[in-house]
Amino acid sequence: MPSRNGSVHVATTTRTYKGKTYRTHLLRRTFRKDGKVQHQTLGNISHLPEDLIEVIRTRLRGDELPPGGSWEILRSLPHGHVALVLGALRQLGLDQLIASRRSRERDLVVAMIVARILFPGSKLACARSLKEESATSSLALELELGPLQERELYEALDWLVARQQRIEKKLAKRHLEDGTLLLYDLSGSYYTGKRSGLIDFGHCRDGKTGVPQIVYGLLCNAQGCPVSIEVFPGNTAAPNTLANQIAKVRKRFGIKRVVFVGDRGMITSKRIEEELRGVEGLDWISALRSDAIKKLATQGAIEASLFDEKHLAEITSLDFPDERLVVCRNPLLAAERTRKRNELLDATEKKLAEIAAATRREKRALRGKDRIGLRLGRTLGQYKMGKHFILEIEDDRFSYRRNEEKIAAEAALDGIYVIRTSLDEEALKTEDTVRAYKDLSKVERAFRSLKTIDLKIRPIHHWLDKRIRAHVFLCMLAYYVEWHLRQKLAPILFDDEDRQGAESMRESIVDPAPRSQTAKDKDASKRTKDGWPVHSFQTLLKDLGTLAQNLVCIQGSESHGTFTVKTNATAFQKHVFEISGVTP
Repeated sequence: MPSRNGSVHVATTTRTYKGKTYRTHLLRRTFRKDGKVQHQTLGNISHLPEDLIEVIRTRLRGDELPPGGSWEILRSLPHGHVALVLGALRQLGLDQLIASRRSRERDLVVAMIVARILFPGSKLACARSLKEESATSSLALELELGPLQERELYEALDWLVARQQRIEKKLAKRHLEDGTLLLYDLSGSYYTGKRSGLIDFGHCRDGKTGVPQIVYGLLCNAQGCPVSIEVFPGNTAAPNTLANQIAKVRKRFGIKRVVFVGDRGMITSKRIEEELRGVEGLDWISALRSDAIKKLATQGAIEASLFDEKHLAEITSLDFPDERLVVCRNPLLAAERTRKRNELLDATEKKLAEIAAATRREKRALRGKDRIGLRLGRTLGQYKMGKHFILEIEDDRFSYRRNEEKIAAEAALDGIYVIRTSLDEEALKTEDTVRAYKDLSKVERAFRSLKTIDLKIRPIHHWLDKRIRAHVFLCMLAYYVEWHLRQKLAPILFDDEDRQGAESMRESIVDPAPRSQTAKDKDASKRTKDGWPVHSFQTLLKDLGTLAQNLVCIQGSESHGTFTVKTNATAFQKHVFEISGVTP
């Protein structure tokens, strides 16, 4: 735009620093003074939207803006789900927890966390989705990643795992306090890579036999918010990981009084005697194994009369000094175990009848104790019911009958479990003790999200131990963001947001947790009480993905450059951002 004092134009400068590209848009006036061309910066307009900057640039050149309808969309990238997850991550301050100063490594870690929630996959697939030429969302644009190489993601993983202890300490400071309840459990995933020293054969919780695995222990606060995760070799037994977690919480996190909540396979009697009992400020809530429950029953400590009025009762035993034992009986679980045992008994009896008939047939009769015993072993191993039958084997005959005494003794304990704790009644009431133990389901829910439903921690292809640890930690951070998002978005998800209402519907804490009436109404109508559609977490992200970021240019005027325009959000999408507190 020429003027008496010179011309005004938009000057754009580009510079690259540590692999990151920075663009600056300056409004400048050019004029002559003493025969020399001078430049004066009138202002920095880099904060303005790209489309507005292009309009300013076009008009200052003296060009007319093209008439309506002459815009050309060069590319459209899904954006709404990126805006939600990335906005939630920043709202939580997780980027600041990872590193207080912005850096290339931090941006790449943030990108991998968001990508793990939106489209979980390998690091190679993640790198491809972040490259400009093959981008599948606006994530790379929002983080201004610029040109990207796959090796940068692996280097960012190495950078992240080196900071894991500092990040977990910050999470603990935010979500844990002295005297807190800590939920701890162990899971594992099969391994498909090579070379790692962490992999080994062990008890596979994935149900996939014949492949090595890794195991990892997850620490959550009483609400189920993840705080820390640690990877162990694949043959590590659950109780052997407990000492690491105690040391981590008390020494690294600086929490002197803590209550560990773990299942009967985690906090065993041996671990209690060797690592927990007598340690000041360290308490536990766990459960007894079936053999210990049977012993209490034979001692007369567990009787049917305990449950005449309630489904739980406190008892004491000399075998468990300085502990409270809470005996619980779940009638629904008792009925289910009775039904299943009867079905297995009937199936076993049918197979035994076939063996007995084989010893009596005229042709090719089954003869010999060894042959009869071999066939019996296959049958009894199939249904695991041999303990409930009395067997008589001879060379030319075989007979059997049910051991009604053993069956009755086992049936008397159907649906019964015993919770043990070192906390006294004043510190934690009986029902709250049971509730705390049942809250371990929150850790199991985290494992389901990590392994199957949302984040898909497996398959694991990394070869280096530190990369495996970084991958698992990255998945935990992704679940941290998802956990907080689910809390806010619960009204429009199938999740039950009215837990108090659900608790009021439960007659006893021992009973299974019911769905609240609000949740049942959502299940039935697929609508909220305000009329919004109800989604799963994944379908909600897909809906938001239709809110796109469009790369636009002026037809026939490619030299004018490109800018981005976002599609208008639907009423439902606006509602999602409103209740999440994220500004798209």
